[in-house]
Amino acid sequence: MADVSPTRRSLLALIATVPAWGTGFATRAATESVVTVHKDPTCGCCTGWVQHLQKAGFTTSVIENRSLDALKRRLGVPDDLAACHTAELAGYVIEGHVPADAIRRLLQEKPSATGLAVPGMPVGSPGMEVRGARAEEYPVVLFGPAGRRTWARFKGTSKV
Repeated sequence: MADVSPTRRSLLALIATVPAWGTGFATRAATESVVTVHKDPTCGCCTGWVQHLQKAGFTTSVIENRSLDALKRRLGVPDDLAACHTAELAGYVIEGHVPADAIRRLLQEKPSATGLAVPGMPVGSPGMEVRGARAEEYPVVLFGPAGRRTWARFKGTSKV
C-alpha cells in the first residue's frame, strides 16, 4: 500500500492557499451586501434613508434617476406598495423607507419573495424623521408572486 501521508511541502502549500479562500468568500459576501439605491437626485428623504443604511453598516451605491416607474415595474413592485426610492440587494427589492433591522432579517431568513416595502412615507421611518413629530407605527410588507404579508411592524426605527 502506498504512503498517502502529506509531506511537509504539500502541507505548507495547502496552508499558503487558505488566505485566498477567505478573500474569495469575503469578496462575494461584500458584493452581495451592497445596497444599490435608485432615487431621484433631489429627494432629501431618500438621502436620509441611504444614510440610515450606512450608519447601520450597509455599503450603498446610489443611482440617481428622475423616472423610476419603469424600474419599479421591471422589479415587480406593486403600484400600491410603491414609494419614493427603490433598492436592490442580494436578489431582493427594497421599496421605500424599510429599516435596516428588517433588511438584516430578510438577508438572514432568505424567504421566497420579491422583497420588502414600506408603503408611503410614514413619519419617523428612516429618512422621514421630523423634529418634534411623533413617529408613526407602520408595517414592513413582504411581497412577491405568492402574495404579501406584514413582515414586521415598526415605530420609527424600533420594532413593535
